[in-house]
Amino acid sequence: MTGNAKIVLYTQRVEIVSSYGERRDCADQNIPRFIEACGYLPVSVPNVASIAKHMVEQLRPVGIVLTGGNSLTKYGGDAPERDQVEKMLLELALQHDIPVYGFCRGMQVIADYFGCELEQVQGHVAVRHEVHGKLGTMGVNSFHNQAFRKAVSPLTVLAQAEDGVIEAIRHIDKPVMATMWHPEREDPFRMEDIRRVQELFG
Repeated sequence: MTGNAKIVLYTQRVEIVSSYGERRDCADQNIPRFIEACGYLPVSVPNVASIAKHMVEQLRPVGIVLTGGNSLTKYGGDAPERDQVEKMLLELALQHDIPVYGFCRGMQVIADYFGCELEQVQGHVAVRHEVHGKLGTMGVNSFHNQAFRKAVSPLTVLAQAEDGVIEAIRHIDKPVMATMWHPEREDPFRMEDIRRVQELFG
């Protein structure tokens, strides 16, 4: 990593620790490792909207990664502060043409923002399955129990599973792309995932 490294911000999940009365931000250590493998300096964003906004303004990231974990509150989740931060980050990114990559929950955030309806799905937790579409045919990991089967403009479908669940999307005009699979959970990281992020963030 050089002194002129390009910064990429990434979001964190909320863990509620009732015994301490704490709401903790945390992320799998493989997330920053994956971002670094793509050639960027990873910087985590707290689930505090005012701080997150200042980080975008001051650090001028070349990209933002919306990560996995926590369901959206409208679909049963319990982390409204994360919903607020990620929606704000997405809006700032769209306004300023900052590239965004979302995975798992991150893709759900993007889909929900543009009006796609999520639903409960079966057979997509802790499994591997094939996806097909504009990205080709590939085997991917799967760790989600909510998804959608119909994309709404301006989102276009890049990959779907055999059961019709949409597994990858892209905005038709803006530099926004997402996958339901977790790139950081591949060991080793897959070059095709790395290249997609590099092409998106530059």
